[in-house]
Amino acid sequence: MVAAARLQRAENRAKAARPYAEGMLAVMRHLSGARVSSRAWADGDVGAPGVAHPLLEVREPVNIGVLAISSDRGMAGSYNFNVMRKVAEITRSHERERIKLVTVGRKARAFFAKQQYNIASHFPMPSSEVRFADAREISRTIRELFESREVDVFYIVYTRFYSAIRQRAMEMQLLPIAPPEGEAQGQRTEEYIFEPKPEVLLGRLLPRYVDTEIYGAMLESLASEHGARMTAMTSATDNAAEMIDDLTLDFNRARQASITKELAEIVGGAEALK
Repeated sequence: MVAAARLQRAENRAKAARPYAEGMLAVMRHLSGARVSSRAWADGDVGAPGVAHPLLEVREPVNIGVLAISSDRGMAGSYNFNVMRKVAEITRSHERERIKLVTVGRKARAFFAKQQYNIASHFPMPSSEVRFADAREISRTIRELFESREVDVFYIVYTRFYSAIRQRAMEMQLLPIAPPEGEAQGQRTEEYIFEPKPEVLLGRLLPRYVDTEIYGAMLESLASEHGARMTAMTSATDNAAEMIDDLTLDFNRARQASITKELAEIVGGAEALK
């Protein structure tokens, strides 16, 4: 009942945040592979260089980082297990010492700590409402890990909400920003004129992009958690009611058999006395 009461508000907030997050992702992906107009540069170079920023730097993925968003509490069916399985799929081909995890929710931290993963940082998962300030704090940690070259690529694993009975664990490359599918880096023809300069504009947009993606993922995960818990508890309640009915029927049958046996013994004793 608690999960059902919180689900509607969490679902509305997750759906309301999707257009902005998807629009921000599309813009940043196009900018990451675009050329910059020479007018955007003070020196007037005609070479039209590409967009450059520490968060856009593409490196050999030797060290990888994963942001795993789970819940603080259990009793949510396979919700947490699906997140952990998705993280295991991403990290399977890498050595443990090359992996750094940032966990959100006690369930993820407990599981991966037991599996001897390197947990760089941990944050609690709000149970009722996700604030943008929560996402910004996580984003700051992730940007520091990437900019300091402790990780070369950073993924985010969260659960996307579709309905109260359908949620799906998703993965997305958060940093560096990947260009749109089917468009290789360096093969794009779009040219952007930046005002102010690219480094100033991207210095504001890129951190905001990371904040937004994490915030949207947390909203999706919170709605999914409530939906999964509501479904799991409904199923548990139905199973408990069915078990009570079955046990009641077995008890009545055993009681009836006991009464029948006692009556048979009484009748048999009476016949023996005749």
